Amino acid sequence: MCSVVNFNINGYHYKLPVVYGTFYEKAINISQLRDSTGFITFDPGFKNTGITKSSISFIDGEKGELLYRGYPIEQIINKCSFIETSYLILNGELPNTAQLKSFSEKIKKFNHLHKEINKIFDHIPNFYHPMGILSSLTYILDTFINSLQKEDMYLHLLAKLPILAALIYRKKVGLPPPHVNPHLDYTSNLLEMFFSIPNKSYEQNPIITDALNKILILHADHEQNCSTTTVRLLGSADTGLFSSISAGMSALWGRLHGGANQAVIEMLEDILRSGGNIKKWIEKAKNKKDPFRLMGFGHRIYKNFDPRAKIAKKVAENMIQKLGISDPILELAKNLEKEALQDPYFVEKKLYPNIDFYSGIIYQAIGIPKYMFTVMFALGRLPGWMAHWKEMKNNKDPIGRPRQIYIGYKKRNIQK
Repeated sequence: MCSVVNFNINGYHYKLPVVYGTFYEKAINISQLRDSTGFITFDPGFKNTGITKSSISFIDGEKGELLYRGYPIEQIINKCSFIETSYLILNGELPNTAQLKSFSEKIKKFNHLHKEINKIFDHIPNFYHPMGILSSLTYILDTFINSLQKEDMYLHLLAKLPILAALIYRKKVGLPPPHVNPHLDYTSNLLEMFFSIPNKSYEQNPIITDALNKILILHADHEQNCSTTTVRLLGSADTGLFSSISAGMSALWGRLHGGANQAVIEMLEDILRSGGNIKKWIEKAKNKKDPFRLMGFGHRIYKNFDPRAKIAKKVAENMIQKLGISDPILELAKNLEKEALQDPYFVEKKLYPNIDFYSGIIYQAIGIPKYMFTVMFALGRLPGWMAHWKEMKNNKDPIGRPRQIYIGYKKRNIQK
């Protein structure tokens, strides 16, 4: 393999080093390009730009593969809990029995909110969007955490974000604040905090618990996406973990990022209400003059089936079948997927379903309303965000500062 790339600009010869990844993916190191040549690169959306070296997750978009710390997502989903996955993503290796027990107990130790957080929350209007509330409360969390040890930061967030999410949901539906059950595992406790009713014991359903555990794992990390890059970018400015995660949540909130799962459900509901004519909506999606967009199809990285979508589809089918739910939205989604994947337009452009296409169906079957979908996505993505912030600090990455191509006025004078 070559170690440098040779090229000519304006008659001058230059050499730039080549960087190789684990799977021999190649990158030209242009960090000295401007100093050497006077040129910068122009790459809208950073489609061809690597901003860091990372060992957390890996995507092979052509093959449709996803690895967490080297482990295929298909193995993790069947053999690990969300907490085991969180430990793996944060620390690089799967925990042994003793490490898992210690990790879980430390999280439970921080399973409470400062009373001032509750006072602040009480003054937040109920019509605010849950993601805005979650981002704001995450930002101020560290103000109320005393003697914060370096490793405790991650445990505090893993412990407290589910409580904040449950608090937001319960206020929306008119229920009192949640109670933490220290005897339950992470996912079971999350469900009880959400759905328990006063003076009535909450009955755990292993089918629902397993589905939630799996969907959280599927969201745990996904390379340098918009929200993860936001977290790393803020961290590079020496911004604290809590503030960086808060910013990542705001990025995730976008309709083209984490908000896409809500957009998929709303689209499917619209199609169902209009009579369920799938062919009509597929033709609309193919018409460039039509503003309609088929949400949940296509991905910046995957040029094959999103492996998370394959798993999410099976999880949704299994859960709905075992719970005896009749879900026309799931049937419509499956038929829409089948029709789209037989259409030459979608095949040629490699527009396959992504995880957003099925994750909302899972959340809805669990009983989580649409306005909470992105909050649930944030709970799943939390270990990935934290791992990238931690890795960025350990790497001593320089502060992020992109260049631009200026296309405004030339220098001019004010005429007065």
